[in-house]
Formats: sequence, structure tokens, C-alpha cells
Amino acid sequence: MPSQQKLKNLCDRLPRPLRNPLLLTGIYAILWCLLWVDANVWFLLSRWTAALGFLSAIPVCLYWIRRHRDSAPIIRRGILSASYLPVWQLAVYLPLLSFSYSLSSTLSRIGTAGAFFLGLGWAAWWIDRETKRTIEPAGPQRSWDPRQLSAWYFGHKNQKLRQSLLTLVSYTVLFSMVAFILTRLSGCSIYESPLGGGEETQLKQVVQIQKVINKKFVINPYSSVLFNPPPIDDVKLEVLEVTEHLYEIGQGKGDGAGFSAGTARGKVRFIRLKYDGGDWEQDMDRGSDLNLLTEYGVRTGHPVSDRPEPMEIGRLKSFPKRKSPPMVYMTGQQGISLSEKEIKVMRSYLLEHHGMLFGDNGGSSAWEGQFVSMMKKILPRIEPIDVYLDHSIHRIPYPLPKLPIVAPHGRSNALGWVVDGRLVAYYHPGDIGDAWADGHSGVPREVWESSYQLGVNIIYYAHAEYNKWLERTKK
Repeated sequence: MPSQQKLKNLCDRLPRPLRNPLLLTGIYAILWCLLWVDANVWFLLSRWTAALGFLSAIPVCLYWIRRHRDSAPIIRRGILSASYLPVWQLAVYLPLLSFSYSLSSTLSRIGTAGAFFLGLGWAAWWIDRETKRTIEPAGPQRSWDPRQLSAWYFGHKNQKLRQSLLTLVSYTVLFSMVAFILTRLSGCSIYESPLGGGEETQLKQVVQIQKVINKKFVINPYSSVLFNPPPIDDVKLEVLEVTEHLYEIGQGKGDGAGFSAGTARGKVRFIRLKYDGGDWEQDMDRGSDLNLLTEYGVRTGHPVSDRPEPMEIGRLKSFPKRKSPPMVYMTGQQGISLSEKEIKVMRSYLLEHHGMLFGDNGGSSAWEGQFVSMMKKILPRIEPIDVYLDHSIHRIPYPLPKLPIVAPHGRSNALGWVVDGRLVAYYHPGDIGDAWADGHSGVPREVWESSYQLGVNIIYYAHAEYNKWLERTKK
């Protein structure tokens, strides 16, 4: 029996509702929307799982395009228009797999413009069709219906032009409102640290000799196929400095490394703040955030997310008070422009939600002034202090002999803003994000290793202080 006949027989055995392609597509559309929310708000699924989910929309779109290839033109255009959204989302999401955030952002803007003009075309078609179908009232009646050219607000001249302008303005306002709601969508955002325990202690380091043997190829010199063989017996020794996990790094008496107030599904995440006026995305395309996050997981044993999270400042207010991110990161080298609303959100995040801001100067002597000025607005009564090497943020888990500086941009020491004995903001002057990036920007191993260690210390400090607060305020 042909395979198509077997498939048909299998489909015939399904319950009747499940044989309806329209119903199945509707169910899939709901699942796709939930996937979109997860990819932009919840971050429960891995990035590869989300990518496969978005990719699954392609066969669904192709099915409907093929099914209606002989239908009326308006139906075919409607299906193609509906297919635009999942294809656009897939194009925006795929660059994130290689952490090309700039490309993803560009495709998002281009796709938004395309969606605007696509929807505008349908709005113009609909109003034109309705105008032709609508019966104009007889006699001097005052009409409010925008589908009627005789509507009083269109006047007595150029009614069609004024109707088109009204359609354009109305559609633009509606599109802007929907776009604003979707870009500010926050849902039930929560942050949970990994459950566990351990000690707040320093990590010891040892030197380990690792033998690395390159692959070898045995080649017939008389073969008709030409090869460029590698050197034979290419064996080398590398001295690698590794961390010896003599202790479980964490807080509490739970099993495994983690935090006593965490949850079994909790993970350490890295949230980078978006802001106007500057290049907030600096080094993201070179894997900076994910590299540090991965190093943190390897060195502490804590579960970590498989992707960094760029986030608008306004999104911070969507997190519940005891389910907020312990730390957020900000970098750049141009200007920082925060609205009054964003200033209030940051103040509430640092003080009421017990969060911490980690600022890293990305390459400008002027950025320090921008950051300090921003903090003056957020915490007007708190003056910055020098954070010396004897502070716990520079001692646990890694004791730092000096502050790592990738590129000096003014001062050589860190600044901190302290509230009730806790660092609520930490400013680093030397662009350590460059050292986390792929290739480490060509800096020596000593510098990028120290930069990773400082990054691990800061993430751990924020989570440890947050965990202490959760335990102290537990009901």
C-alpha cells in the first residue's frame, strides 16, 4: 500500500475534531504565541528548543500556501500575509543562536516596518471595499460612518483623500499602541536563584598539566586525491590553571552548590539593561555575557541559563518583590539617557527589591561621569565610595591581588554606592566586558582570567546578599 494511503488511513482513525486542519492550525497558533511570550518574557525553554519551535511554523505556512494555491487571489494574499509574522519572528530569533544581537535588532526593525506597510495595505483595501458596499443615505442626513464619503467630517471636497488620511492616521495610532504593548509585555516575570547551599569561602587554585594530542591522518602519497597533510606527531603540552572545587560555593545547608532560599528550577541569569543614548549592546555579539555566565557556572557549580537577557529598564518593575534579579548589568561608552519613569524603576529595584547594578565602562572617559550622574538621580542622598581590594566583593570566591583593567578610562579603582552596608551599585572603570568576549580582545591571559574572576565575584556577591535578605525577611 502506498505511503500516502497509509497516512490517509492513519488520519481517518483520528477523532473528527483532530482531522480539521483549521482547528489544528488554531491550536498551533496558540502554542506559537505562548512560545513567543516565553522567548521574550519567561525564558523557560532553552534557546535551541525555542528556535525549533519557531522553525516548525514553516511547514504549517507551506501547507496552507499549497492548499490554497488555486484559490481566489484575496485568499492567497491573506495566507501569505499571515505567514509573514512567524517567518519574521524566525528571522529575528535565528541570529540570537550565534548571539548576533545587532543583526537580530536590525531584522526586528526592518520586520516592524514591513508589518506596518503590510497592515496598512489591508486597512486601505478594507476601507475601500466597505465604502463601495455601503449605501449612502438619501437626503441631507448627518452621518458619522467613516465608510461613507458623505460623512460630515469629510466636508464637501476631496472626501476620498480625507477618508484615506483618516484611515492612515487611525491605523498608525492603532499599530503604535499594539507595538508599544508587545514591546513592553512583561507577563509574570520572575527570577529564582538555584536551590542548594555551601560556604562563602575562597576558591583554591592548582596547576594541572594537560596533554593535548592533535588528530593525525594517514595518507596514501600515490592517491589521485591531493591533500595538504598536517605535521606528523604534532604533540604539545599545555599548562592550564584550573579551579579545584574543594568547597561548595553557596549559602545555606542545602544539597549541592546554591542558595538556601532558591528553588529547584532556579538558575543564575545575566540581565543586561537597554537604555537610550548609548551603545548598551557593546560586546554582546562577541559572546561577552554568555562567556561570563558559562564561566560562573563552571567555577561555582551553580546552574546557569544558556543565554543572556537584554532587557528594558521598565521591565524590572514587572518582577515581584521577592522574585527579582539580584543583579543587572550596564555598559557602554557613549551617553546614558534615562526617563524619569526609568529613574524611579531603578530606585525601586535597588532599594525595595534589594537588587544591585553592575556598571562597566566600555571605553570612554566620559562614561564614568554619565554613570555617576545617573546614580545621583537614582540615589540622590548616597555618595559613591572607593571599593578597595579588602571588600568581600573582591575576596570571595576569588581573592583578587589587584583590580583587573583591560583598558584604563580614567580612575584605576572601583566605585560603589552603599545602602545599609550593602553595595547596591558597583562601577568598574576598565572595560572588563572586552576580556569576557570571544578572543578576549587580545589581552594577556592574566588579565582576562582576573576579569572572569571579578565577574564571578560580583555575580556571587549580588546573589548572596539577595539570599540573606530573603532569609531575613522570610514570613
